[in-house]
Amino acid sequence: MRLLLICLSLLLSSAVLAQPAQNLILVTLDGVRWQEIFTGADSTLLFDPVFSRDTSAARKAFWAKTPTDRRERFMPFLWNTIGKQGQLYGNRQLGSKMNVSNPHWFSYPGYNEILSGYADDRIKSNDKIDNPNVTVLEFINQQPGFNGKVAAFSSWDVIEAAVNEKRSGIYASSANETSQPTTGPDSLLADMTRLLPRQFGDGVRADALTYFTARQYIREKQPRVLFLSFDETDDLAHAGQYAEHLTMVQSIDRYLGDLWQMLQSMPQYAGKTAMLITTDHGRGHTPKARWKDHGTKTADSYQIWLGAIGPGVASTGEQKNGPAGQRPVLFQNQIAATMARLLGLTFTADHPVGQPIEMTP
Repeated sequence: MRLLLICLSLLLSSAVLAQPAQNLILVTLDGVRWQEIFTGADSTLLFDPVFSRDTSAARKAFWAKTPTDRRERFMPFLWNTIGKQGQLYGNRQLGSKMNVSNPHWFSYPGYNEILSGYADDRIKSNDKIDNPNVTVLEFINQQPGFNGKVAAFSSWDVIEAAVNEKRSGIYASSANETSQPTTGPDSLLADMTRLLPRQFGDGVRADALTYFTARQYIREKQPRVLFLSFDETDDLAHAGQYAEHLTMVQSIDRYLGDLWQMLQSMPQYAGKTAMLITTDHGRGHTPKARWKDHGTKTADSYQIWLGAIGPGVASTGEQKNGPAGQRPVLFQNQIAATMARLLGLTFTADHPVGQPIEMTP
């Protein structure tokens, strides 16, 4: 009898995991290294006044004796929720490796690869040129029950081109959003986007504004698929502001914790929503001045990471040595098909697409 109960329990657990998600959130943090994700603050940068203007304050905010304590202090939502209830890939110290497959190692090629599942060498700059490839977002938007229920919110305006808002018909909101607000909160957020100073130029709005604009949209429109793309993390790194970079990543971690809590309070989303979190590229790490940079002239900036939680994602936590039965190295071009798989779909396009990552036992 006990054996029978155990078998039934395993079958029921497998059935729950096999149920596709009804909704999906994709989140990107531009240019955030796997090193900080898995080991927390880097002492060589945190305690250097060149990169952290107030090293005493930086120590109080981010330092702890062990990598495990540092990373949990740095990103508590990622580690206390996703790390326990979902999966995390990319800790190369444990043999879990994930790379970009495009040859450029910077933003637009990375976003194209994430969204289209294809490293297209035609996309080799950060120019705001409409993506010639059909993305997984466009594909999902064409499926029954999803049309008009897919949206993208980004701090960097080039993301509008990456999702090809004009061709795909996907609603995309970014730094230069011009749509007319329909509610009081919409109007306030639009005014803040228009009037607040922009630290990194006209093509980038504050990540806080991107988050709160997206949150308001979820409450009003209840999309089934949302792409949420943050950018200040990369801008602060290029500026050599390490402590501020960590503060921004930590702020985004709080946003995601807030978002996840809100989703669990809404009947349409609670227990029915998967979330993927990743980055478009890595950064340099040695010598330490190379941390500011990425691209083919900066060693190891092809190295990335991925987090996942929700229906279709087993609660196996931090991954080691690659997924069982799969390639020992995962690639960025697998994210698009993984998104579709979590929704019970198979992503196809007129270009090659990376295979989905198997996230169930």
